[in-house]
Amino acid sequence: MSVIVLGSLNMDIVMKTNQLPIIGQTLLGEDVDYFIGGKGANQAVAASRVNDATTLIGTVGNDAFADKILTTLNQESLTLQVTKENNHATGIAAIFKLPQDNAIVVLPGANATCTIDETLVQQWQATDTFLTQLEIPLATVATGLKLAKQSGLTTILNPAPFHVDCLELLPDIDIITPNETEFAQMIGKEFTSDEALEAAMLAWSKQHATRLLVTRGKQGTSFVENNSVTTIPALAVTVVDTTGAGDTFNGLLAAELAEQKSFADAVRFATIGASLSVQQLGAQSGMPTREAIHSYM
Repeated sequence: MSVIVLGSLNMDIVMKTNQLPIIGQTLLGEDVDYFIGGKGANQAVAASRVNDATTLIGTVGNDAFADKILTTLNQESLTLQVTKENNHATGIAAIFKLPQDNAIVVLPGANATCTIDETLVQQWQATDTFLTQLEIPLATVATGLKLAKQSGLTTILNPAPFHVDCLELLPDIDIITPNETEFAQMIGKEFTSDEALEAAMLAWSKQHATRLLVTRGKQGTSFVENNSVTTIPALAVTVVDTTGAGDTFNGLLAAELAEQKSFADAVRFATIGASLSVQQLGAQSGMPTREAIHSYM
């Protein structure tokens, strides 16, 4: 009952600023911090905080950032199947931390060379959960999902950053977890109200076998069950940094499903965990333990 995460590893460079510059403008920031990141690493760490049978598959460069990333991740309850790519730098995310939100620019670096070795499948069990995202090549994502599906694993795709071609992979995806913006991109239209969003979710779910779950920030998480939309509210907390909240959610969801929890219970657990994660600076810093989450259930 383990979690396998295939995805990116980055060094996050977080710059605090009151506003983003417009074209041609230079602003003075307030501070800078360096954190281990990448959606793959973030989701794997979140899962490992509640499930110590978590494996991360990915690629880094051969540089100082890679050494720092691997040293830090080795302190988590993680099995690392991470390769070093000599001809590329480690991925970097430049995160502009604003008072209420953030803006991010990602340089893929070695993540763009990430592949998955088919021999790894021999270690997978049908009770495992497979989680991946789109910060690595789509072909690698497709291969990972297909191998996991063929091996009987529950497959989860977090379609971020969104690429429309990921919808071609739906036959190998059991659960897809866009946020509201990504879901709008999936169906090609924006929502003017909560009612419109829910109607779109119901319509999409009637057309696809893949289970749809939409993360909605401070509003919580919505999913379709028994031809209706259920929303699990987020906790009301003091927000310090929203970076990694979605990754926390996805990692925790995968971990709970690997523990054979019901879908609704897994979503509630992950929603609470994501709420707690935004109370500290840095994507992984605030990722909670099982005990911390259960204290709010």
